[in-house]
Amino acid sequence: MTDNITAGSPASDTSLPGDGYVGDPAVRAEWDNRYADRQQLWSGRPNGALVAEVAGLTPGRVLDVGCGEGADAVWLARGGWDVTALEVSGVALERAAGHARDAGVAVRWIHAALTEAALPPASFDLVSAQYPALLRTPDASAERALLAAVAPGGVLLLVHHAGMDTQQAHDSGFDPADYVWPSMVAAQLTDDWKVEVNEQRPRVAPDGGAGAHHADDLVLHARRLR
Repeated sequence: MTDNITAGSPASDTSLPGDGYVGDPAVRAEWDNRYADRQQLWSGRPNGALVAEVAGLTPGRVLDVGCGEGADAVWLARGGWDVTALEVSGVALERAAGHARDAGVAVRWIHAALTEAALPPASFDLVSAQYPALLRTPDASAERALLAAVAPGGVLLLVHHAGMDTQQAHDSGFDPADYVWPSMVAAQLTDDWKVEVNEQRPRVAPDGGAGAHHADDLVLHARRLR
């Protein structure tokens, strides 16, 4: 992450900036290990809910939160969007940048946690967070960061796996109480927002990849009015 990204103006080519991760090192290490364990973690195809919800939108500036190996970012760039993609895992970002180069598209890459990224406020026509692992805080910092990034007239699209928020804590260490879910983001919406979709629906899942076993999505699509 370069100095100009820290200042809120991300680098504008498909190459990764020099390492300068901003966020909790333990979170970065956890996700780097997950990605390093497999040659490819996800399917390599865009998420179905994103494809469906973006169909009626005019391409503009988009922030892809938790971009992973870059399938959504590349798909959006091919569709004419000006893409900024954020991810905590450097391993995932290296793969994503490679996919973008192979596709011949430009993406701005940010190696940071959402709450530490110093994003320019109210500047994205679409903020897309597909199944994000956003840690919950007492001051709702992740929820507020998602909303703050959306420009007036723009859209927040948050998609998550249905039912995960009500699971019991796992022996593996996963506790749903530690994470942000769509209902928590919806609770932060004011009269400055119009909820266009807030529902559970069958998931259109790409074949293969982690998470393919989840059958239903929670979809929150909200437009910022002012």
